[in-house]
Order: sequence, then structure tokens, then C-alpha cells
Amino acid sequence: MQLARMDDVAGCRLIFSDIQELYDFRKNLHKARFHHDRRNDIDKYDYIKNPKATGYRGIHDVYVYDVNSVNGRHLKGLMVEIQYRTKIQHAWATAVEVIGFITESQPKFQEGDTRYQTAMALASEILARAFEGRSGPFSQRDKSEVVKDFLKLDQELRLLKTLQGLNSADTIVSTNRNSILIFSPTGELEIKTYRDAPEALRALFQLEKEYPEKDIVLVKADTSEEVRFAFKNYFSDAQDFIRLVEEGCQVLSGVSMIEQKTVLKTLNIK
Repeated sequence: MQLARMDDVAGCRLIFSDIQELYDFRKNLHKARFHHDRRNDIDKYDYIKNPKATGYRGIHDVYVYDVNSVNGRHLKGLMVEIQYRTKIQHAWATAVEVIGFITESQPKFQEGDTRYQTAMALASEILARAFEGRSGPFSQRDKSEVVKDFLKLDQELRLLKTLQGLNSADTIVSTNRNSILIFSPTGELEIKTYRDAPEALRALFQLEKEYPEKDIVLVKADTSEEVRFAFKNYFSDAQDFIRLVEEGCQVLSGVSMIEQKTVLKTLNIK
């Protein structure tokens, strides 16, 4: 398609404390006196009322840019997407991006290992019920079943443990511009840094041959500041998701994560 026809070439994301604040702001924005035209009906992209199967929750509006100035005339008719999310919804969406970054699966696009897709959809259900009084893609399931199914998948994938381990990457400060992240099946993270890209690529190919059972990712940037920025955005931000999911499981089940995992391990042994 033509670039100028895409809804989200330009975008703005707004993050709110809660759902009511989000809806109030959006309602006022829709009443604003500007010339830009909203293309969508009010409920068309409301994924809070109608969550996606992936677990994505939030709201999108698509506006057509209108301007009368001479300097801005060439931009008239271009589209911009506005995304509205709560902090809870943003924590989930960030974690999905992280998973797509560190594994070969893309739960955001329903690609790869379907267990990641199901785990994140269940996590969305947990967060929606525990903190926002809403439901997600599994609205018909009992809350105890939702928690149990998520914990089983978490045990298989070591999802939360892997995300937890990524936090250590945020503390790394290096003058090297290329970093290789090595994730073991048990969730541990090892980081190797390299000054130039060819050296890093050679090391990447060698490590993939030596450790086929591990997830190995190359992070490249033009400056060390960009490496730090990438670590911060893709790694440390997932901590909000981990904390919320753990609290959400306890809210819905009345049992701590540690106790629930102990029960699951006992059942697996039997």
C-alpha cells in the first residue's frame, strides 16, 4: 500500500492511570474544536470493550490531518493514529514487545510458538480482572482456571523468570556498541559485548552453532548511549508486567505465586 495511506505512520500514545480517566480524556478530545477528522466510529477500535484474541487491550483513533497554512499544506490528508492505554495495559503491551524481541515467537502477531500467545492472552485476562474490573479474551473462564492455566505455561516457558533476568541488562554500561544476549532454557542471561559489528556477527554465528538450545540475540546500536536506551526500553520496563501478573494471580486466587507454583510442582511429580 502507499505510505501516505497507512494509519500509523505517525502516532501518539497516551497512557492513563485508569480506564475512567482514559475514557474521559478521549470524550473531551472528540469534542475539541479542530479541523482534523476522525475516520473511525467511536467503538471500532475499542479493544477495552472488545479485547483482541492476543490479549491486547487499549483504544485507537485514526485522524486525517487538516491544515490551512501554506507550510503545512503538503501534509494535508495524511493520517495519524492515537493510542490510548492505561498503565496496566501498557505494561502488558511492553512485555509482548519484549518477548518478540528475545524469542523467535511474535505473540503480538500470533506467530511462532502458540504457547507464548496463550500465556500472554491469559496474563491479559488476569490483569483485566484483578486491577481494572474488566475481562480479557477469556471472559467465559473461571478465574481460578485462568490463573492455573497461566502458571502451567509459565512453568513450561519460564516466562516470568526470563523477563526477570533481563533486568540485569539495564545496569550494563559499555563503550562497546554491539551486545549479544544469551538466554539459557532455565532463564539465565549472559551478555557479551563487542566493539565492531563484524566481530559481533562472527561471534553470533559461532555461539548459535555451539549452543543450539539457547536463545541468542544480537543488539546493535551506533552509540553506547543507544545500547543503554535499548536495554532500558526492552528489558527493565518488563518489571512492571512481572509485578502486576504476580499480584494479579494472588488477587484472583487468594494464594501467593510461590504457594501456587509449589502445588503445581507437586502435581507434576505425582
